[in-house]
Amino acid sequence: MTTAASVDPAAELVRKRYNRVARFYDLEQALGERLLFERLRRQLWERVPRQATVLEVGVGTGINMRHYPPDARITAIDISEAMLARAQARAQRLNLAVELAQMDAQRLEFADDSFDAVVATFVFCSVPDPVAGLQEARRVLRPGGQLLLLEHVRSENALAGKLMDWLNPLIVRLAGANINRRTVENVRLAGLDDLRVSSRLLNIVKLIEARKTSP
Repeated sequence: MTTAASVDPAAELVRKRYNRVARFYDLEQALGERLLFERLRRQLWERVPRQATVLEVGVGTGINMRHYPPDARITAIDISEAMLARAQARAQRLNLAVELAQMDAQRLEFADDSFDAVVATFVFCSVPDPVAGLQEARRVLRPGGQLLLLEHVRSENALAGKLMDWLNPLIVRLAGANINRRTVENVRLAGLDDLRVSSRLLNIVKLIEARKTSP
């Protein structure tokens, strides 16, 4: 596992926040995972091409590792060293060969056109500049490469959306995640194409697939 220091102040705040919660993160997420999200994670990872070179952005404690395709070559990053330590332990328990590195999603330290697929689950709610992060994901994708996201987004219902906007500063302070991100629009703004979206849970959770169709 390699490490790198964050220099962006907003990213540093995210790093410190997730370092604080890493110890209890899996316990806090357990009920929601069992009832709602584990199946969606599996469905997302089933879309990864066979024998692909994959980057997972925001690996966290490694909750997706049980869904990794057995024939994929996977690199996984996170901004929090405490989360990465737990991901490393999980990879060892599962006997997985995965390259782990500490990195800011807004400043990926990979060459252009490095990966067949970039995957992230519930990550771009926390990246300070989500469009910059998605542009970086696009940059490191090979032409024809696939972006796969599982994200919660701002409600399309006018009243619920306004309520999420109102609550968002409090939720960010408490949990670090923005609940009113327009991630589908952000994917478009980042320059990705061939966008396909499946909605779940009152259209608040989205499975998003897009491609890099031009250099």
